[in-house]
Amino acid sequence: MPESTTLRPPENPADAQRPAAVQRPVPRKLKAAIRNAPPRMVAGILLAVAAAVVCFFLFFDLKGNVGYILPRRAIKLAAMLLVAVAVGVSTLLFQTVTANRILTPSIMGFDSLYILVQTVLAFTLGAAAVVAAPPTLQFGVEVLLMVAFSALLYRWMFTGATRSLHLLLLVGVVLGSLFRGLSSLLQRLMEPSEFIILQDLFFASFNNVDPALLGFSAVIVAAVCAVVWRARHTLDVLALGRDVAINVGVDHRKVVMRVLLGCSLLVAVSTALVGPVTFFGLLVVSLGYQLCRGFSHAWLLPIVVLIGAAALVGGQLLLEQVFGFSTALSVVIEFAGGILFLYLLLKGSLK
Repeated sequence: MPESTTLRPPENPADAQRPAAVQRPVPRKLKAAIRNAPPRMVAGILLAVAAAVVCFFLFFDLKGNVGYILPRRAIKLAAMLLVAVAVGVSTLLFQTVTANRILTPSIMGFDSLYILVQTVLAFTLGAAAVVAAPPTLQFGVEVLLMVAFSALLYRWMFTGATRSLHLLLLVGVVLGSLFRGLSSLLQRLMEPSEFIILQDLFFASFNNVDPALLGFSAVIVAAVCAVVWRARHTLDVLALGRDVAINVGVDHRKVVMRVLLGCSLLVAVSTALVGPVTFFGLLVVSLGYQLCRGFSHAWLLPIVVLIGAAALVGGQLLLEQVFGFSTALSVVIEFAGGILFLYLLLKGSLK
């Protein structure tokens, strides 16, 4: 007689009553729920998270001289929120006009120009003189140079015979490489002690933000964001492509010039205030697109800002309370953003 086989009961009897295809539907259902969530729900959840992180940052472990600690925390928090707004909005606008979700305003060489300006000043005047210079003067010079550079570049590209956005991006990449090369050459010629002082200026820092500069920067960012918000419906049309925008009556060249100049002003103010944060915009905008696919700019703009605020303040909170300032937040941003940039490049090349 054939040997009888013994049937083992399933480890979980409930699994035997469900088809194999629906035993583990949670990840797919969760992903689909996130993608199909209405914009009000996404914005509301992000607003609650950002508000909770902000309150936790301000009032957690608040003891001792509260009158001294709380204002300093408020200034640092305001700087992080300002950078989140400026970098997030500028990256979203830049990706809208370039129709590319990998590019950021930093590709135009703004960060490289900032480093070159700091290096030239330290090489000619001395790093100690740069650090001791009035913050208002430094801020004004850096913003003026970066905005003037972008304005001349855009005017040259869009008033010539080519008027090519792709050529503009290519020239920006080449100029960024040129700026980095010049900075590296001057840094090699500097004294080691001067270079050590200069190196601290190359990383974003929220600890020593001047309150006067913070208020001036907030006015500029608020003015640019107000103009952007009024043009949110035009941005929706630009996202459909140049031909569609022209067919519906949008002056594509004029609008793109204004958007790029707004991006330049936002990035210049953010970089001059705290330093370069190259990949932060790519991180928050990529996450914003994942959370709200198909949404208009009326929802994308606040969602990206809320993601940036929660990520930046939450990251700083983790570094202070968990890791004890063992590293700078900008280093973590650059590391995570670099990995995301490579992932997006590989993902695009495999399609």
